[in-house]
Amino acid sequence: MISLPPLPRKVPLLDRWLFGELTGPLLFAIAAFTVVSLSVGVMFDLVRRIVESGLPVTVAVQVMALKLPSFLVISFPMATLMATLLAYSRLSANSELTALRSVGVSTVRLVAPALVLAILLTGLTLVFNDVIVPQANRSAESTLQRALGRSLATEKGKDIIYSRFGRLQGRDDEQRGRGLNQLFYARRFEKGEMLDVTVLDFSRVGFRQMLVAEKALWREQEAKWEFLDGQILTLNTNGSTTRVDFDRYLYPLSAGPLKVARLPRDANNMTIGEAIKARQLYVEAGNAKEARRLAVRIQEKFTFPVSCLVFALIGSSLGSRPGSRTSRSQGFGISVLLILGYYVLSFSFSSLGVKGTLPAVTAAWLPVLISLGCGGSLLRQASR
Repeated sequence: MISLPPLPRKVPLLDRWLFGELTGPLLFAIAAFTVVSLSVGVMFDLVRRIVESGLPVTVAVQVMALKLPSFLVISFPMATLMATLLAYSRLSANSELTALRSVGVSTVRLVAPALVLAILLTGLTLVFNDVIVPQANRSAESTLQRALGRSLATEKGKDIIYSRFGRLQGRDDEQRGRGLNQLFYARRFEKGEMLDVTVLDFSRVGFRQMLVAEKALWREQEAKWEFLDGQILTLNTNGSTTRVDFDRYLYPLSAGPLKVARLPRDANNMTIGEAIKARQLYVEAGNAKEARRLAVRIQEKFTFPVSCLVFALIGSSLGSRPGSRTSRSQGFGISVLLILGYYVLSFSFSSLGVKGTLPAVTAAWLPVLISLGCGGSLLRQASR
């Protein structure tokens, strides 16, 4: 359970009082949302694996503990909304906010402690999301896969595509500008091996070469790919075609395809730095869709923590309205509806960003700006 440090005495009495009123509902909401999301997202699946696949109970508990940070960080924004809504609604129902307004304290001043608390939670969410959650998720996945006797998720993949751009060579080995040199495709990647591989070579002007092999392995010492059981088809400038079968063939190409295959499919398992490097790798590989998807996810790693501030503004504005009365059950229901609306909005804009309809920055930040505008409007109404 997260406990807030004691506030220094130099903090105004009004702020210390409001922080105290917010702490209880915040801790309650974090616990409630974490338990619910953890039960739905992990616990039921682990129980099924214990019964059907013979997963040891100790491993299931370990996996659930490793998954806890990812669900805890999800609960921070939701708990912020519920805590501010409940705390300010109770103070409004008890006429305490009315009494403060009567002595000249503005509504903006009243909700300021909630916004400060939201800023602190924003920083905490960012640290959790970038430092703790990716490593914990990877550890949970590897622990689960090892217990089930399966290969690690980072050692599996399908439809691996990597393109390499560089200088093109003419017939007399002169340079002919830049362009696509090689296009690498593997249908599957398992246990460090590329299976059902096709490589198209365009590095020489006037020649087209296709290499097909059953499997390919990266040889670190030679810095080359070893292709096994395949053939090379070459289309010459005069229109003739030559074919060469081979049992083993070393081909000069970078380890880029291997790096692409080992990238986590879920951006939640990457830190911001890893996501930036992965996006650059997809850009170099010519995979525009994955590059756009990661560009949006990188921005969302910043916008997700900021949602704490969005929800604090909305919750405190709704709760501080004169005559507002919200019980815990009502607050939970209202919070769920508001959270659902916000995430539907975010998902819609995110999809537009992945498709390329909107720039990544616009797709990720526009829902935040719209929600902040709505929260500001609610705050103005509460101030009347």
